[in-house]
Amino acid sequence: MNFYKQNPIPNLPETKSKRVVIIGAGFAGLKLARKLMGSAYQVLLLDKNNYHQFQPLFYQVATSGLEPSAISFPLRKVFHNSKNIIFRMAEAEMIDQEANRLYTSVGYIDYDYLILAMGADTNYFGLENIEKYSTPMKTVSEALFIRNKIISNYETAINIGEEEKRKSIMNVVIVGGGPTGVELAGAVAELRNNVFPKDYPELNFKNMKVVLIEAGQSLLSSMSEEAKSKSKQYLENLGVEVLVDTQVLDYDGEKVTLKGREAIETKTLLWAAGIKPNGISGVRDAQKIPNGRLIVDEFNQLEGSGNIYALGDICINSTVENPRGLPQVAQVALQQGDNLANNLLGELKNKQWKSFKYKDLGSMATIGRKLAVVDLPFVKFQGLLAWMTWLFVHLMAILGVKNKLFIFLNWSWNYLAFDPSLRLLIRPKQIKTKKDEELMQD
Repeated sequence: MNFYKQNPIPNLPETKSKRVVIIGAGFAGLKLARKLMGSAYQVLLLDKNNYHQFQPLFYQVATSGLEPSAISFPLRKVFHNSKNIIFRMAEAEMIDQEANRLYTSVGYIDYDYLILAMGADTNYFGLENIEKYSTPMKTVSEALFIRNKIISNYETAINIGEEEKRKSIMNVVIVGGGPTGVELAGAVAELRNNVFPKDYPELNFKNMKVVLIEAGQSLLSSMSEEAKSKSKQYLENLGVEVLVDTQVLDYDGEKVTLKGREAIETKTLLWAAGIKPNGISGVRDAQKIPNGRLIVDEFNQLEGSGNIYALGDICINSTVENPRGLPQVAQVALQQGDNLANNLLGELKNKQWKSFKYKDLGSMATIGRKLAVVDLPFVKFQGLLAWMTWLFVHLMAILGVKNKLFIFLNWSWNYLAFDPSLRLLIRPKQIKTKKDEELMQD
């Protein structure tokens, strides 16, 4: 029998209070835990990392705009002054719903309320080669890997004599026309246009393709027609080749095969095409839909459960207004975490629970310096004002005064000098493939 099935999590304070266990310290889980600070509950927050990651800015880490530490915040620091919040770095393994017990990689814990806020992972739609050879961007580690990969490619390319053999190393292909793909494509294009030619003057960056591929009919499918058309226009003005209504069939690490179009040679395929909810053993089939999202009611309570709740990307509440559920975005997660916290606090005062009502605050995406699109409930605008709005909203959402200041200084410098200074190739060990050695010899 595994350790986690035999022993309770060690060093937990004894309590007579009701215990709330939260799995995941993303937007929803962290919001809930912070609102329960100082309450009569004992709260145990679990995450496989000991830091909170600000996902909307992953692409800036991937393109050398920000250091990973600028968008990551230590979870233990958040709760320095809280006596009722406990954090453990652990992975949730299994739920025993009858026993109200959660099994983790460091032991088991009994709960009064269990909150599932594990977020989502990359969806490869069953394409095994894509999963094997492409690079996702769902964690700060993956974003840093992309940064290293892109820089490493150009350090390799500069040592290859024949221009034709350098093209696949220099080309960058991004799949997924949502905000992540659009923002990543714009940032890579600006590096190609303004930064890399100064770093590698021996290379001809006119031969470097930045390609954005979207299977749907347009980019930013959930936004307004103005945002869709403007984002495409901005990207094309930056020199990005935008392919909509285009399906990726395969990728072997060297060539992207497309349906009805010519294949594209690249050693860098960045996959931002979809997400799938993270799962956990112990959830019954009747409690989730085929794609893995957990079925919840208007209080975010898990179907068929009296004390388990699900928040954010992993849950779905189908209604007449939203038959396919709410969008899997940060604002939904934050508002669900806030509503559940209010209900749990109200429970202590015997108050009636309030159902969750999503308030759409709008959506936005940045394409490049001074280029963004913003859809608010009362107005839609693009360009410089949209870009400044995007900067302000994201800066205010970052945890910690130090992180806010650090990011503001970085953005200010990059705007004035347009020369990010984080193009450092930092990795444990240089690994050359046989293919790299053959290219360099030729």
